[in-house]
Amino acid sequence: MKTKELKTPESWLRTAKTVSEALPYMRRFAGETFVIKYGGHAMGDAELAEQFARDVVLLKHVGINPIVVHGGGPQIGKMLERLKIQSEFIDGLRVTDAATVEIVEMVLSGTINKQIVSWINAAGGVAVGLSGKDGKLIEARKLQRTKKDPDSNIEKVLDLGFVGEPTMIHPDILYEFAESDIIPVIAPIGIGKDGETYNINADTVAGAIAGAMSACKLIVLTDVPGILNKDKELISQINSAEIRELIADGTISGGMIPKVETCMYALERDTEAAHILDGRIPHVLLIETFTEHGAGTMLSKDS
Repeated sequence: MKTKELKTPESWLRTAKTVSEALPYMRRFAGETFVIKYGGHAMGDAELAEQFARDVVLLKHVGINPIVVHGGGPQIGKMLERLKIQSEFIDGLRVTDAATVEIVEMVLSGTINKQIVSWINAAGGVAVGLSGKDGKLIEARKLQRTKKDPDSNIEKVLDLGFVGEPTMIHPDILYEFAESDIIPVIAPIGIGKDGETYNINADTVAGAIAGAMSACKLIVLTDVPGILNKDKELISQINSAEIRELIADGTISGGMIPKVETCMYALERDTEAAHILDGRIPHVLLIETFTEHGAGTMLSKDS
């Protein structure tokens, strides 16, 4: 026999107050585009994944245009292990040869992409999975990286194989979706000028799409609370000039650097604000969008 949890008038009042406080933000963001980079542990946790899907559907229902860009590094690593394909990393980037790029595309555009689409559809939305190859959404080229040899002090060009970077975003298909009920879910795969497939960092793709669409918000979901200062305290708001100072003095380092760089790229291309949020927090998207205090770190242009 099922029982129903009894709620008190106080709990009803809290719910009503929360909805009422969200109304100005619903009006403010109606018709705006949010590009959301989804990845990390939140994507591997079933309960958080379901909550994320419901939150994305809610954004769409209140008139916001969410575009989801997802990663999948851990899942790619597991599949390569299962297939006994060796892979290595250089400066945090997976060297992607011809055999590896086929697995990368299969996992990103296939398994992960369709799983996220299924979650959103199950939550009441209408999601469609894409990769950067569809409609030539993401044109790409081989990523060029150099590294200085510590002995000779000579810079050497690193060959990362089919690791790419966007050269052009063609967002026409995304504008079509914005006028419909469809929520696009994008795998970070690009296409080269000769039809070659490129594996692209998901943060980079999200920033490039946000910049191309002059999105209202770029939201990067991570496994950390946001940008921290030297005392490991959360910085709630920061501008581009302050970010450059924190990179220069080493406060922002490691994997956070490419995240803030892609945020600054989007801001330079008329994205209004970028947010780095902890995707492990339940409903963090709604907290950031519909509350006064928000969550994580908001990045803005130089004042």
